Amino acid sequence: MISSDNTTPAGPPNPPKVSGAAIALIDERGTVVGWTQAAQRLVGYCVEDIVGRSVALMLPSSGELLGISSFAEQRRGQRGWSGTAAVRHRDGRTLNLSLGISLLRGQDESLRWLISLADVGAHSEMKNGSVRESLLIDAPIGIIVHDSQLRCTWVNDAMELHDGIPPDRRFGRPLTDSIPGFETAALEALMRKVLESGTTMVHQYKAWLPEDLSREHAFSASSFCLQDAAGQPLGVCSVIVDDTGGQPMRERLAALSQVSTRIGGSLDIMQTGQELADAAVPLLADYATVDLSESVTSNEEPYGRIGAVRDHAPVFRRAGLASIHAGIPESPWARGDIVFASLSSPFTSVFRSGRSHLEPVLDTSPGTWIAHDPARAQKIREHGVHSMMIVPIRARRSVLGVAVFARTEDLAPFHEDDLILAEELVTRAALSLDNARRYACERTTALALQRNLLPRCLKGGAAVEAASRYLPADTDAGVGGDWFDVIPLSGARVALVVGDVVGHGIDAAATMGRLRTAVRTLADLEVPPDELLSHLDQCVGRLAEEDDDPNHTPVVGATCLYAVYDPVTRQCTMARAGHVPPAIIDPQGRATFPDLPSGAPLGLGLGLVPFDSVEMELPEGSLLAFYTDGLVESRGGDIDVGMHRLSAALTQPDQSLEDLCSSVMDTVPTQAPSDDVTLLLVRIRTLDAAQISSWELPTEPTVVRTARHVTARQLSEWGLQHLVPTTELVVSELVTNALRHGAGPIRLRLIRHQVLTCEVFDSGNCYPRLRRARIVDENGRGLLLVARLSRRWGFRSASGGKVVWVEQDLPTEPAHDPCPSQASA
Repeated sequence: MISSDNTTPAGPPNPPKVSGAAIALIDERGTVVGWTQAAQRLVGYCVEDIVGRSVALMLPSSGELLGISSFAEQRRGQRGWSGTAAVRHRDGRTLNLSLGISLLRGQDESLRWLISLADVGAHSEMKNGSVRESLLIDAPIGIIVHDSQLRCTWVNDAMELHDGIPPDRRFGRPLTDSIPGFETAALEALMRKVLESGTTMVHQYKAWLPEDLSREHAFSASSFCLQDAAGQPLGVCSVIVDDTGGQPMRERLAALSQVSTRIGGSLDIMQTGQELADAAVPLLADYATVDLSESVTSNEEPYGRIGAVRDHAPVFRRAGLASIHAGIPESPWARGDIVFASLSSPFTSVFRSGRSHLEPVLDTSPGTWIAHDPARAQKIREHGVHSMMIVPIRARRSVLGVAVFARTEDLAPFHEDDLILAEELVTRAALSLDNARRYACERTTALALQRNLLPRCLKGGAAVEAASRYLPADTDAGVGGDWFDVIPLSGARVALVVGDVVGHGIDAAATMGRLRTAVRTLADLEVPPDELLSHLDQCVGRLAEEDDDPNHTPVVGATCLYAVYDPVTRQCTMARAGHVPPAIIDPQGRATFPDLPSGAPLGLGLGLVPFDSVEMELPEGSLLAFYTDGLVESRGGDIDVGMHRLSAALTQPDQSLEDLCSSVMDTVPTQAPSDDVTLLLVRIRTLDAAQISSWELPTEPTVVRTARHVTARQLSEWGLQHLVPTTELVVSELVTNALRHGAGPIRLRLIRHQVLTCEVFDSGNCYPRLRRARIVDENGRGLLLVARLSRRWGFRSASGGKVVWVEQDLPTEPAHDPCPSQASA
């Protein structure tokens, strides 16, 4: 039966190089029982590491493919399974590899699985005689395993088709007993060499099949040495490929491999879908479309889980289409359009099952699925679509969509080889589509996170005018660890903050969001800058302690600058925790960097080193620049040079804050920044003396009446007579509490800015507390009444005592401080 042979080693014997796929033999329980040197080179596991252990060590999803009877029953009539899979390398990396699985049977009806692995791009190399492409494109192959004595132990169903020998005549016998003859002896000698050297060898020969004696068939036999746990030869696995007519197939696959390199050049889902369609026309089809699940194009998790039961048809979006005809007249839908499929259509069944549909001769007779799809039916008849393939786009156990291939001008119908090529092309594109989908999902999540973490509108009130810029180092994700904020406080004051969390990306951004929330909470409590940083330092330490995941390195450490500006006194109090100092530009255009105590970065002080505040009076119209070190630092550059560059950009006269922000950002080097770049500019304002009234009140019983009187008079002068009754009640309560629970002098101050603020100072240290009085209580209702009558109220520490304040809304007026646009850099 064997007419000729041509035996060649697949590589030099020292060191041996395996031409072909990496091979492993797995038992029914999913335990690796045989290993090859090629497998060791590909995934890093030597025989001692893997043989005798579960294949889940390298194939986390193997439980769904191996060692279960239901899978065996499903595959008894098939050659096996092929596709892509995530494989864990010994060093912990995850490799996306092409995976082929073939079922073998033993003498006692037990089962084994032959697994072949190869790099997705590597198996596109068309080497004559290589078994790699045969295993991975699902070509018909025969597989036989001999033990170290060269006796047959395992065989697949396809082997009988090659030589007509049933399994019963093979088991327990050497090859020469099953098929006597000179050429068989040569094959057996070849297997002995494989056992001795561990080198994979390829043998080419010709023979006649028992059921097809009309023509001679060409075969390639690749023999692999299987090793046991000790690294000793366990046996030889021979893979027999019927290569008759295979050269045209390989040429077409090589051509597809070449065009498929143009798929996935971008991380845009729609663009990748178009590249897949372009790759198929005209090489494989006259007309091709790529329809992706609407959930995928909407940057959501894939909806098409393989095998899921759904009672409604899928909704697609056309991502790609190509045709040999100009204008693509075969398509009822343009690129980007929503595409519906009926429940009875093969598009729905392919999407649900994850299995391809081949219709060599398209049936357009009444009663078929086409009758339920009039838009497609019309185009099919108009343009003579006569043969069709529908291939699922599968990735990570989900179906992302379907690719459709059709023929119109080419009169030859599609056949199985065409389907194999189409599936190979779609498999390669699926990885790029899934990467683009995951990138789009992560980017959407990151941008949503950024929108919620950074202020959308800076409201400086009557105290400051503000503008900002933010440029993350992680430009793909769009987020980083920097943050800034402008927080309105009581008495027309404002808090200004900028911070920088160690690192950048999602983890740093999440930590930044938590710190920004903590700063806002502490600011609402009117905590002084130095005390606020002390609390924030403890907060960062607790965040690090909470992260006890051994596989995750927590983001620890941050810098921060916190300042409070009072437009009544033009006093600005600042404190910093390891952050770069602000720049102050006076009205004459002179830039200075104030000498502030640096403080320790947050999370490193451990609460042992206190932070110090510095108070300074700012000239009216001064400009303050708060920024992160990414603006002034660069790899190999001096920070002093960056700070000089910043001050030069800020001292340009007669520019708006928005223009100044743009000028400063233009000084950032054009190459991708190594750190996030953040800039917050504020121009201070001063309240006019006519907006403020204050009185020193004596500590005597008549002081309440005096306070009511001066309050009513001042409100009348401001034209706020309608607020007199309410404000008199508020002043009476606050001054009464100061008399009862405070000490020393009492000061009353009214501030008319965007709201009406009433402040009462006393030198006591007893802070007011809102409580609900019982019916029998004579006191305790005053603050509750104040809270009901006011917009908000609170208290804060002050030099020598405390201030209790209450805010009331003023009549609606045109907005004094419109929200500046927050353009990104």
